Amino acid sequence: MKRGFYTIMSAQFFSSLADNALFIGAVALLKSSGALDWQKAALVPMFALFYVLLAPFVGAFADAQPKGRVMFYSNAIKVVGCLMMLFGSHPLLAYAVVGLGAAAYSPAKYGILTELLPPSQLVKANGWIEGLTIASIILGVLLGGQLIAPTISSFLLAFDFPFIDTGVTTPPDAAISVLVLIYAIAAWINTRIPLTGVAMRPLPRNLFSLLPDFRSCNRRLWDDKLGQISLATTTLFWGVSGNLRYIVLAWAAAALGYGVTQASSLVGVVAIGTAAGAVLASMRMRLDMAPRVMPLGIIMGLLVICLIFVRDLWVAVPFLIVLGAIGGFMVVPMNALLQHRGHNLMGAGRSIAVQNFNEQACILGFGFLYSLSTKWGLSAFGAITGFGLIVAATMWLIQRWYRSNLQRYPKEVEALLTLAREDKSHNHH
Repeated sequence: MKRGFYTIMSAQFFSSLADNALFIGAVALLKSSGALDWQKAALVPMFALFYVLLAPFVGAFADAQPKGRVMFYSNAIKVVGCLMMLFGSHPLLAYAVVGLGAAAYSPAKYGILTELLPPSQLVKANGWIEGLTIASIILGVLLGGQLIAPTISSFLLAFDFPFIDTGVTTPPDAAISVLVLIYAIAAWINTRIPLTGVAMRPLPRNLFSLLPDFRSCNRRLWDDKLGQISLATTTLFWGVSGNLRYIVLAWAAAALGYGVTQASSLVGVVAIGTAAGAVLASMRMRLDMAPRVMPLGIIMGLLVICLIFVRDLWVAVPFLIVLGAIGGFMVVPMNALLQHRGHNLMGAGRSIAVQNFNEQACILGFGFLYSLSTKWGLSAFGAITGFGLIVAATMWLIQRWYRSNLQRYPKEVEALLTLAREDKSHNHH
């Protein structure tokens, strides 16, 4: 691997670490200011908002500038979001600004890989990035939980600067101040990313001219007989896992009586399971076998419902690991299949933008649904049950859809599966 790759990896790690710790910090901040439950649940969709709104544009923006610079700007936007949170803006608004930074970051992070590395190393690099992202989620959630815990926060709050009133007076404030520093480290590492020498594609004068292109890419992927199935499955998976963070926090508070710090470590447990499932799938599954994992999605939905009966920590930990592992095992082959179809239909950058748009729209939809159901007075258990039912039913429908494709278009599906079997460059995901 080239030197520049490790620089990207470390920048990505610090940026994602702070993103995940900030989520816990923002929940604690809303909690301490006495915000209603639906507002805490709304954090998830607010983060996804700009991903959805800016999806047609961020890919083009990432291609118009050196990617290292785009990643630097993105982290700078995240710092602004954190400072807004510190200095009294509404946490939901400030968190949406951090989401804006993350939306610009994503295509640059994946796009630079294709510029920096030969195709033969892409799979390996993707594996590394996924692994590191999951590690940063686990560590980030734990870090967020620890920063607001009494021991560390009292230590942080004891720091006093002479002549400067920092305004940092509560544990969430202290946590967010530390995260500003971590984002700043990530931004500094971004400045060390080498130029790849790839020609920049200037932005079109009329930005809205990007919309028809994006629309046609989206349509192309949804029309593809394998692309549509893998896109529907991964979209559902990310819709679930994006909201699962908050659901586990809400469930741990209702079932185990946990505060944010204790509950946050349980979110980490789910991520450990996901990582294990992802590793197992990358060893066991081939690209053409991806459709076989669909029943796991139905099981995942039903397990989310079973969560409401778990009232004991000793049962909860293995249960959450299994829940995470099923998700991880399902998403890796489906994601690889989607990348393969996207790459063949329109190229990697555009296909990532389409994928991000659909996934984040699903997180947004599920998040709003969950947030509204808590606003209308549904208990955490009721909301979780509804959520699990929707997931299981949707996954069952996707499975039916695939079966009907096999019956109606047998030749087309078989030709695509043969292509996936032969695709050497994308096979070892």
